[in-house]
Amino acid sequence: MAGLKNKLLSTYLKTVDYVVPVLKDSKFKETGVITPEEFVAAGDHLVHHCPSWSWMAGDKDKARPFLPADKQYLETKNVPCLRRCKQMELPDEGETIHDDLGEGDWVEPHINLGALTDKVRDLTLDSKASATKAAADDDDDDDGEAVDIEDYDEEGLEEDDPATLSKPEASAAAEAGTDNLLHTRTYDLHITYDKYYQTPRLWLFGYNEKNQPLTVEEMYEDISQDHANKTVTVENHPHLPPPPRASVHPCRHAEVMKKIVETVAEGGGEVGVHSYPAFMCTCAVLGHFPTLQQKP
Repeated sequence: MAGLKNKLLSTYLKTVDYVVPVLKDSKFKETGVITPEEFVAAGDHLVHHCPSWSWMAGDKDKARPFLPADKQYLETKNVPCLRRCKQMELPDEGETIHDDLGEGDWVEPHINLGALTDKVRDLTLDSKASATKAAADDDDDDDGEAVDIEDYDEEGLEEDDPATLSKPEASAAAEAGTDNLLHTRTYDLHITYDKYYQTPRLWLFGYNEKNQPLTVEEMYEDISQDHANKTVTVENHPHLPPPPRASVHPCRHAEVMKKIVETVAEGGGEVGVHSYPAFMCTCAVLGHFPTLQQKP
C-alpha cells in the first residue's frame, strides 16, 4: 500500500513540477527552503571543503534550466557499506514486554541462560579434552629414547620429523595479490535540487562486491526498515537515465532544517545556508542508511 501511494505521489509531483514557479527570494531562515542560486552556492562550499564531492552535468536532455549546465547535481562515489541493516538489529527473543504496569509499555532484556550454559559446557569439555590429549602426548614423549641433537643433520631427521614446519602453499588469492583486500558493497551518493519542495534531495545507488549494480531488493537490505518504502523510495533520477535509484523523500527536509536553524539560534549560534547539503546528507544517511561509512 505504501509503495502504491509513493508511486502516485511521484507521478503527481512530476506533473506539478512543470507549473510550480522557481523560488526567487531566500526563505531559508523563515521556512527552511532555498533558491537554486543558494543550492549552487552551498554546493560550491561542499565541493571546496569536501574533495570527495564534485559537480556533475548529467544527461543534457534532462538539464534543469534554472541551474548551471555544469552544476546540475552533486556526486560522491564508492562510499563503503560494510554490513546489512539486519545485522544491526537485536533479536527480540531476548526481550520481555510489560504492558500491565499502567505507565506505558517497557522492555525488559534478558539472557537465554539455557543456550549460554550449553555453550559454556561445550567450551569446558573441549578444553578438558585438549588438556588430556596434551598430557598424554607429554607422557609418550618421555617414554622414548632421547635423540642426540648432533645426529639431526646427519640422519636427516629434520626432513622426516612430522613436527617440522613445512612452507605453506600460496593460496590463489595470495597469488593474485588480493588476499588483504576487504570487498564490500559501495554506494554512489547524489544531491539534487527539488524544485517542488525547494530543498536538496539525496539519491543513492549501490554496487555489490564485484562492482555489479544492486537490485532494488538488495538496496532495501541496506535501508532501515522503519523508512523503507516510506520516507525512502526507489524512483528514476531527475538527471540520469534508468535504472531507478533509492531516494530520501524531501517532504520534511525544510521543516527539519528550520528546527535546526532555530535551535542553533537559541544557543547564540547561526547556521548558514551553505551548510544545508552537508547537514541534510549527514542526517539522511545516519537515519536511513546506518551502515554507510560516510567520508569527507
